[in-house]
Amino acid sequence: MKILKKILIGIAAFIVLLLIIAIFIPTRYTVSVSTTINKPQQEVYNYVKLIKNQENYSIWVMQDTNVVMTYTGTDGTVGFVANWNSKDDNVGEGEQQITKVDGERVDVDLRFKRPMQGESKAATIVKAISANETQVTSEFYGYNPYPNNLMCFIGKMFIKDAQTQNMANLKAILEK
Repeated sequence: MKILKKILIGIAAFIVLLLIIAIFIPTRYTVSVSTTINKPQQEVYNYVKLIKNQENYSIWVMQDTNVVMTYTGTDGTVGFVANWNSKDDNVGEGEQQITKVDGERVDVDLRFKRPMQGESKAATIVKAISANETQVTSEFYGYNPYPNNLMCFIGKMFIKDAQTQNMANLKAILEK
């Protein structure tokens, strides 16, 4: 009985320690991945501003060949909404809406419905390095409330891996 009591006290102390650590971990984070594409900035921007083109390079969309995509509005303009719905919970259900288009940047609001509800923001930033070289940066802005922020490093790794693959896919498409 004393051993069981010590084990329970140890577990409780460990949980309290984790909760204290979580106080010092930020709840907001940014994941950013960049690549250089050997094409002019305008050509790259004209491609990435169209959300429908993500069907060609986004691993999230390509993960389920049966995902149902629906669109509202004019692609590449503020207010355009792309909805996705998949029976695969790795893809889930949600939507993204363009909130900013300015010639160098496309910002979107992400609204996740399933498997977990949540909201985030993302941006694609397209900057000329030279006449035929363009840097594309994909940024994801996340939020994990306390005490979930303790585990945000797992989500950040998952998102970074996906963004890295998306950038590689985009580069391959545009440099054909």
